[in-house]
Amino acid sequence: MTGLSLDDLFVELRRRKWTLYLFGRPAAPDLYAATFRWPTCTDVLIIRDERRATAYRTPSFPGTDVFRPSVVSWQYGAEPLWTLRAVLTIGAPGQADAPFQVLAPAPGSRVPLEMGQPVMTWPTGLVQDPTPKTAW
Repeated sequence: MTGLSLDDLFVELRRRKWTLYLFGRPAAPDLYAATFRWPTCTDVLIIRDERRATAYRTPSFPGTDVFRPSVVSWQYGAEPLWTLRAVLTIGAPGQADAPFQVLAPAPGSRVPLEMGQPVMTWPTGLVQDPTPKTAW
């Protein structure tokens, strides 16, 4: 994934069918987030501004708020380009290179409680029926 721009990485995020979220006012969001849900965990990306982003993988237990986890198995924080690149390259759960540590989330990595729940949510890709449709 080296050499790819931030726009290229957002296209890849969409291709992989991540779900996007806005926190704050819809016309002027305070932060953007994206999630990719695996059967046992969720990868989370939070973009705070053009200079700060965080990402982590957290277990997905019933009732877990993935934006405010108590534990993570992987975390990263840097500029959005590097953070997005990092979260898109971690190993899938069950693979040899998948993170499996139990870590406390870094200070400031979660969505603050006062931001409440996301105000908007967009699935970036819907599962389509692969069967070609015949025009009658």
